[in-house]
Amino acid sequence: MYRPPPDDAPALLFFAFHALTADPDRILSERGLSRVHHRILYFVARAPGLRVGELVATLSVSKQALNRPLRELVQREFVALSTPAHNRRARELRLTPAGAQLERRLTGVQRQRFERAFSAAGVEAEQGWREVMRRLSEPRG
Repeated sequence: MYRPPPDDAPALLFFAFHALTADPDRILSERGLSRVHHRILYFVARAPGLRVGELVATLSVSKQALNRPLRELVQREFVALSTPAHNRRARELRLTPAGAQLERRLTGVQRQRFERAFSAAGVEAEQGWREVMRRLSEPRG
């Protein structure tokens, strides 16, 4: 197996992401769901009432790309869609109790992995990692 040298940041990020998503991917596949379903659940959990357009922007996907997985989550009663009285064209998203439970399980295994890594690396390393992630996620410029 290939072992990246300690200065190969893209390879380290690839292997870390693979490890971080392995357990949630397994849990999702048992339900016939995928990583995009987890992303939807994750962001809706953090912003109940999030509008479909806002989710499209958050995930940087097209409305068409979001349509199928979101429809599946609604059909399986993990996500509820509602229409606010003040704007009949808008669709707001909220997790159902089943959706909240699934999201907590999926994200929980990832949080445990982060907690172990941060605990072993120390506070300064955690702060440095968070700063690097913030900078990597900035728009190109």
